[in-house]
Amino acid sequence: MAPATRLFVWLSRVPLAWMQRVGAVLGWWVWALSPRYRQHFKANVQAAKVPWHEARPAIAAMGMMVAELPWVWMRSTSEPLGDVVRWDGAEHFEAAMQTGKGVIVLSPHLGCWEIGAQAIAEKFGPRFGPLVALYRPARKAWLEPLVAQARTRPYLASAPTSLAGVRTLIRTLRAGGYTAILPDQVPPLGQGVWAPFFGREVYTMTLLSKLAQQTGAAVILTWCERLAPGQGFCMHMRPFEAHELRDPACAPEVAAAAVNRGVEAMVRAAPGQYLWSYARDKQPRVEG
Repeated sequence: MAPATRLFVWLSRVPLAWMQRVGAVLGWWVWALSPRYRQHFKANVQAAKVPWHEARPAIAAMGMMVAELPWVWMRSTSEPLGDVVRWDGAEHFEAAMQTGKGVIVLSPHLGCWEIGAQAIAEKFGPRFGPLVALYRPARKAWLEPLVAQARTRPYLASAPTSLAGVRTLIRTLRAGGYTAILPDQVPPLGQGVWAPFFGREVYTMTLLSKLAQQTGAAVILTWCERLAPGQGFCMHMRPFEAHELRDPACAPEVAAAAVNRGVEAMVRAAPGQYLWSYARDKQPRVEG
């Protein structure tokens, strides 16, 4: 077992509430020691015109997100989440699945998104089958076994981040299945368009809108709220009614703008848990 894996296994045995409290301190420690981080964080908050007192809790939340990873990634598959995760709006997902047209779960860098896929698969998998999502191996070799551990769970299925993987998602949705997409991740060059996000033009993926337009799948806005340490999480689910995602003739830039508005709505609902340090406005990378 690699040293990093051993460390994660050991940390995963520490009660989650303790790790979250340690993480909150870690978040403020990073804030205090990194002027560049503070500058970028504040610039993103100001661009979004979110009041500082509402975004400020995200400083601690960033550290909590990191400290939770051992527990989330190394959690035994034989131990269900149960009451650790409560649900708000699960009926919207269920109603959409019952139409037989598939569902796209839109889940940004908000709250504990790492546990979101596990929670959705655990709750809905026995009834609706596996959650199928694109999976890109971690860039750092030491992280790959840990990330793979997190993805290898009942009712979680992976597809490669390639044309073949996209075809798998299309087939899944047309068969009435479901997938989850991180919509505010900057895609590689050629896989997105420039669209407004909190008043700035950012490179936005077109995959989500194309999937919805081609399959007729419903889109559900989802975020996993981190409650007070020791209180668990709350998964929020809301239907996203955007006509741009229903019209295949809609321009990619217009559809991408609609997706960004959905993300903005979720961030405004919980600005204290958004990853404000994420470089949403960075230039797209060139692959291969």
